[in-house]
Amino acid sequence: MAAAPPRRYLGQRYWARPLPGFGDPRSRLLLVGLAPAAHGGNRSGRMFTGDRSGDWLFDALHHAGFANQPTSERRGDGLELRDAYITAAVRCAPPANKPTVAEIACCEPYLLAELRLLTRVRVVVGLGRIGWQAYLRARRALGAPAMRPAPQFGHGALARFDDGVTLIASYHPSQQNTFTGKLTRPMLRGVFTTARRLLDRP
Repeated sequence: MAAAPPRRYLGQRYWARPLPGFGDPRSRLLLVGLAPAAHGGNRSGRMFTGDRSGDWLFDALHHAGFANQPTSERRGDGLELRDAYITAAVRCAPPANKPTVAEIACCEPYLLAELRLLTRVRVVVGLGRIGWQAYLRARRALGAPAMRPAPQFGHGALARFDDGVTLIASYHPSQQNTFTGKLTRPMLRGVFTTARRLLDRP
């Protein structure tokens, strides 16, 4: 990917290393995505930055007041997340955008470390089934009891845990979903409007 970039990115230096999460370390909103995009985060060095998925995501975050601007083209472009933090189940761009079980397991310790540090999180958005499941696994790994029956993924689904955290499901803003209309901008904005409403409750 970085060794043979598309023509539109020729001459650009790719990050091409594992990506850290980013955002407000005191955030109450956590987003758990899939993995860096081959020519988005893997190129720019920041998750959801410089690709179509990011265009959709940051528009929705900005609409709900979690970002200071609706676009993110590159690191250093002025983007700031407000009361939000973005991470992912996998830290390197997987082949064909399909991480293996082994890749997810290898990256899980980084997600666990972030969850231990992000002590104010009250709402989590699982971006895609993999992000949703990664958060549920991480909760169990950190000692939280499993919810019975297990919460099922579906766009807009909510799972409320006894510790006060609410998990919201969203289809991933991948081009596969946005180009086909499976995910629309109002649907994605609605997820973060819901998150904002939950956080603003007294």
